[in-house]
Amino acid sequence: MKAFITSSKIAGKAAAPASKSYTIRGLMCAGMAHGESLIRKPLKANDTTAAVSVLSRLGVSITEEKSDWRVKGGELLATASELYCRESAATLRFMTAIACTISGISRLTFGDSLARRPIAPLLAALWQLGAILRLEPGAVIVEGGNLHGGEANIAQDVSSQYVSAILLAAPRTELGVAVKLQCAPRSYPYIEMTLDCMKRFGIRAVESSGGLCYQVAPQPYLPATYQVEGDWSQASYLLALGALAGETLVTNLNAESLQGDRVFLKLLQKLGVRFSQRGGSVMVSRSPLHAVNIDLSECIDLLPTISVVAAVAEGESVLRGIDRARLKESDRVASLRQELAKMSIRTIEEPDTLRIIGGKPHGAVIDSHNDHRIAMSFAVLGALIGDTVIEDANCVEKTYPEFWKVFQELGGQVKLIE
Repeated sequence: MKAFITSSKIAGKAAAPASKSYTIRGLMCAGMAHGESLIRKPLKANDTTAAVSVLSRLGVSITEEKSDWRVKGGELLATASELYCRESAATLRFMTAIACTISGISRLTFGDSLARRPIAPLLAALWQLGAILRLEPGAVIVEGGNLHGGEANIAQDVSSQYVSAILLAAPRTELGVAVKLQCAPRSYPYIEMTLDCMKRFGIRAVESSGGLCYQVAPQPYLPATYQVEGDWSQASYLLALGALAGETLVTNLNAESLQGDRVFLKLLQKLGVRFSQRGGSVMVSRSPLHAVNIDLSECIDLLPTISVVAAVAEGESVLRGIDRARLKESDRVASLRQELAKMSIRTIEEPDTLRIIGGKPHGAVIDSHNDHRIAMSFAVLGALIGDTVIEDANCVEKTYPEFWKVFQELGGQVKLIE
C-alpha cells in the first residue's frame, strides 16, 4: 500500500494507543499465572498478535471481550507446532527464555527482518542457567525443562530485552536466578517496566548494585487484572504532528510512566516546541524549532521521530547514542539518511552519532524499508511539506494499525492506494 500525503493543517484530539511493550509483558505474565487474568485495553497489532498466537499454541486460553483479553494460563505445554513469532523481537526473546522452563521441545521461528537482529547473547546467558537450546537458520530450538536456575553473568553491553527475558522465566526455575551485569544494560527503563509488570502478577524481584544485579526466587505467578497504559513511543508521532503542522491534543498518557520514551516531551522542549501537560493529556502547538545535541541511548525508538523534527530545525542537530538503531526492523540510521537525502536534507553519520543539518525539505517518494517507525515519522514530515509518498505504508500495522485513520482524523491529508 502507498500513502500519498499532501500539505496538511493538523488540528484535533487523539488517544495514544496502548503500550506494545506493556501488552506483551502482561500477556507473558498472565500466561504463566495459574488461573484467570484480565488484560484491559491491550494493543491489538501484529506484534501483540504474535505473542497471543505463541502462548495459545502452548495451551494458554486467550479470548477477546470487547476491548479486553481474558487469559487463562498456568499450564504451559510444549507443542510440535512451530511457535511463529513473526517480526516481534520481544515475543521471540521472552518466549525463548520461557520455553526453557517447559518440558519438551519448542521450535520458535521468526520473520526475515528479525533474523538479522541478535539473540546469541541471550542464548549464552540461558546456557549458564542450565538451558539446552540452539540457534538454527530462522529458528531457535529449545529442549525445555532444563532451566534449573543459578547465576548468569553477562559481561557485555546487552539489550534490556535479554535481561527481561531471563527475569520473566526466573520464577519458574527450581533454584531461582541471579543476573549479574558487568555494565549497565541498554534501555534500562524497559527492565523497570518488566519488574513492574511482574510485580502486578505477584512476583517479587530484588534489584541491587545500581541495576547491575537482579535476584528472583522460585515463586508462582498470580492471576491479576492488568490495565495497559498508553504508549509514549507511538504518541511521539501524534505529538510531532502538532509540533510541525498545527496543533494536537494527545490523551491516554501516564505522566509518571516508567516508559523511557516519556522523555520525548523533554526532547521536544529542547527543540523549542511549545506544549502544555495536564494529567494524562498533552497539547502541542507548531513552534519555531532550533537544533539540539541529545543522547538517545535510553530511548532509541525515538530516533526516527526526532530526526524528522530536526530536519526542519534551524542549525545542526547532533543525535548521540544511536548505534543500536542499525539493528532494528531496518538499519534506521541508513534508512533515515537515505530518505532525508531525497528531501534535500544533509546528514553526517559517525559510529554512534547522526548529525542532521536542518533546512527546507521538499516532498519525495519515501521507501519505508518495511519499518513502521520510518513510515510514521516521514508521514509526520509529509504533513508539513506535502507532495510525499510513503511506500509499503501498511507496515505500520506492526505496532499501530490505526495510524493512518488517526492521521486523517487529525487533519492529515492522505490517500491510501493498494
